[in-house]
Amino acid sequence: MCTASNYPVSLLHVFMATNLTEGNVFKRLIAFSIPYLIACFLQTFYGIADLFIAGRYNGSSTITAISIGSQIMHMMTLLLAGIAMGTTVLVGRAFGAKDETQASFAVGNSISLFAMVSVALMVFCLLFTESMATILQTPPEAFEETVTYTQICFAGLPLIAAYNVIASTCRGVGDSRHPMLFVAFGGIFNIILDYILIGPFGMGASGAALATVIAQFAVVLLALITLPRLRLGVHVSLRHLKFELSTLKNLLNVGIPTACQDGFIQIAFLFITAIANARGLAVATSVGIVEKMICFFFLVPSAMLAGVSAMASQNRGAGLHDRGRKALHYGMMTCAIYGLSIGILCQFISPWLMSFFTKDPQVIVYGTQYLRTYAFDVLFAGIHFCFSGYFCAYDKAGWAFFHNVVSSVTTRVPGTWITTVLFPLTLAPMGAVAPIGSVLSVLICVLVYRHYRQTDF
Repeated sequence: MCTASNYPVSLLHVFMATNLTEGNVFKRLIAFSIPYLIACFLQTFYGIADLFIAGRYNGSSTITAISIGSQIMHMMTLLLAGIAMGTTVLVGRAFGAKDETQASFAVGNSISLFAMVSVALMVFCLLFTESMATILQTPPEAFEETVTYTQICFAGLPLIAAYNVIASTCRGVGDSRHPMLFVAFGGIFNIILDYILIGPFGMGASGAALATVIAQFAVVLLALITLPRLRLGVHVSLRHLKFELSTLKNLLNVGIPTACQDGFIQIAFLFITAIANARGLAVATSVGIVEKMICFFFLVPSAMLAGVSAMASQNRGAGLHDRGRKALHYGMMTCAIYGLSIGILCQFISPWLMSFFTKDPQVIVYGTQYLRTYAFDVLFAGIHFCFSGYFCAYDKAGWAFFHNVVSSVTTRVPGTWITTVLFPLTLAPMGAVAPIGSVLSVLICVLVYRHYRQTDF
């Protein structure tokens, strides 16, 4: 996180090397977003690899255990990543303003904050793992494996926190390449361990979880070894680790609403998972597989969110608000084209995608019904993702939280329950609830953006 003393690097030199305030806006956005996209792809890929490898050596109960446990872990990871958005925004803003001192305090305070939060979260989760699995109505056949898988993964929460601090700092200065390389290393390592522990060692869901935690440790270790040579221009000393009130406040102003937003979304998805799990193992398995695929499809919107946030933050610090708005517009345009393509494509290839993960014909049928309607959520969610990234850059992360809460409470959760009751023989209506909820989020985002548009926003 800090440059070694024998690497004297001026902030201006690094700023110019990672400058998001100059050049063609669209090209800069894409150049930043592609490495982020690849990093997210690799993270999602080795998550899917767990299911794929487990499906080759185990039955539906193990697949269900990994899919349910992964959703719980995804929520915890999103909470930490949401707080890390505060680090990206503050570091980016400081670099845009060429304020090295503020950048160092942002990173140092982030380290201290994440150390406290991750340990507390780990202890809490380990104590209530069985309760979480019960609330989600985990099928009895998969209950024990779900608990074991999740507990092992919970032990890695401090490692996830450490990686998020490192990655958010790099992205704040415009470097999305090194986080990509760290994840690439971890992903390859994870897949190798998956094959060994799930295959020859026959450890099932426990093997998948253990492989994930070991890979996370390897990524953090590699990053810590590499960081002193990256010359980020951010020097962190003991005084920067001590909480500085204004810095901590700014971190939390962005991080807490973002974390709450992501956490609330995932809680809504967990409720949806519980509703699906109550319908039996076949439905639970199909929904778990489709959720993994949707996470994969959401990689481009997630990359655009990160790109828009980083660009808007740096340009806000430099006083170039128009460039930030252009980044938002280009991000939404990219997500709209991509999302529409995914929605149309899934009408034709959904059965093939499902058969890649399971040979159970009932699971394939249910999954196909669910995916064909759910896939259009990529289009509308991508648009409100971009708005959320832009709101974070301008200390308006609370609005991102607000639109997701409204969407989940009024549409996603009750809509899932209603469609389950009215259409018990198909999952297609249940899948359609998600894009309807995202349309509501987009409408709220547009109204908020138009409200603040007359200011430097």
